[in-house]
Amino acid sequence: MNIGLYFGSFNPVHHGHLIIANHILNEGKVRELWFVVSPHNPFKERSSLLNEQHRLQLVRLAIDTTPGMRASNIEFNLPKPSYTIDTLTYLEEKYPKHTFCIVMGSDGFQNINKWKNAEQLLKNTSIIIYKRPGFDIKEELPANIVIVDAPLLEISSTHIRKLIKEKKSIRYLVPDTVLDEIEKQQYYSSSLENKS
Repeated sequence: MNIGLYFGSFNPVHHGHLIIANHILNEGKVRELWFVVSPHNPFKERSSLLNEQHRLQLVRLAIDTTPGMRASNIEFNLPKPSYTIDTLTYLEEKYPKHTFCIVMGSDGFQNINKWKNAEQLLKNTSIIIYKRPGFDIKEELPANIVIVDAPLLEISSTHIRKLIKEKKSIRYLVPDTVLDEIEKQQYYSSSLENKS
């Protein structure tokens, strides 16, 4: 089975993430799409992250009834910070009957040369890139890398966290199940964002 790996902090997951995931599934390029919740992205400040188990639970609530989508905690037990090449190697060994590809935005792709073992990753891994405004890819790409036009919402997790801190509504930015859990647990409302 061909599985798309959508890596991210999902801090928190929002409708923008879900629309992209749904579009990739609709395109038929993957049979399943896994939201790989990163416990610690080496390019992000750890102190701004909600506890990884809480972020995973928010993703599960967001995609609970969606066929073909799955929340993955695969990186929780791997060395931190998380490196995509290590996660891929682990998954390929654990699920030898599956093939894996990476789903990422054109903004992230522009930094891919800074990733661990980037050359190996670009050569051996299928990558589906969705376009992000202001991050055009002009270079010629090998056959294992494809670009898709996905509907984009200008929503960011950073903006959502800011609204919560300011005690403003995030309704319609996140699924109702995610909103209810954030409000119930008071996530992101204090400076203790990494509470467990």
